[in-house]
Amino acid sequence: MSVRRAHISAIIALSSIAHAPAQADSGFAAGACAFDGLSLYGDVQVVDSFPDIRVQIVESFPDLNVQIVESFPDECGKWKFVESFPDIKIQYVESFPDLKIKMVTSFPGIP
Repeated sequence: MSVRRAHISAIIALSSIAHAPAQADSGFAAGACAFDGLSLYGDVQVVDSFPDIRVQIVESFPDLNVQIVESFPDECGKWKFVESFPDIKIQYVESFPDLKIKMVTSFPGIP
């Protein structure tokens, strides 16, 4: 019986790994509001090359709701666009994004 239980436990463990969300491999950490260790709030600069994060703007099923603010971008999803000294550098892309965002006027953060 114990061999059978061990086999079932191994199958359950493997199936939980196989069914892990696709975002787990991408560097996106929803619980921490971070991507590859970078916080997803703060001063953001849009660049054409060498971004920290490639971003696609979508209307449905975003990874992050983003609110553009003029001051105090200190909560998840609040971005202040700057020309220098950014916390994050992003590049807008049409395909193969690291992160999908939706621009909102209220309730920023993880949907």
